[in-house]
Amino acid sequence: MAATRGRKLVVVGLGLLGLISLMLISVDPEIQYTVDEVMGAPEDFTSDEIHLRGTVLEGSVDETSKMFILAGTGENAQLFVDISSVALPDGFGEGYMIAVKGDLENINGKWTISANSIQTGCPSKYSAE
Repeated sequence: MAATRGRKLVVVGLGLLGLISLMLISVDPEIQYTVDEVMGAPEDFTSDEIHLRGTVLEGSVDETSKMFILAGTGENAQLFVDISSVALPDGFGEGYMIAVKGDLENINGKWTISANSIQTGCPSKYSAE
């Protein structure tokens, strides 16, 4: 009887291990890049949807053209973000760090990401009073 119980535990354990392995294999990790990394070699990021983070440049939000500039920390680390197909989240604002998902392309010599989604943090939760 002890051998039967031991076998059941081994079978259940192997089944759980198999399920966990399948789950880990099927999950495609989503890498979030910085604007600096992307602008180092932007041509390398044009084939698939890209997920990146940066800071909304002060004074760059243009409601008319539905564009703004996402900046990194480097001097030339800036790219345009087309927001014509997404709604801006509540925490969106100039000078804030955001995450953008979309397709990167070179339009008229300017690297532009056509945003599919924009995520922000909750600034009131983290800012000092």
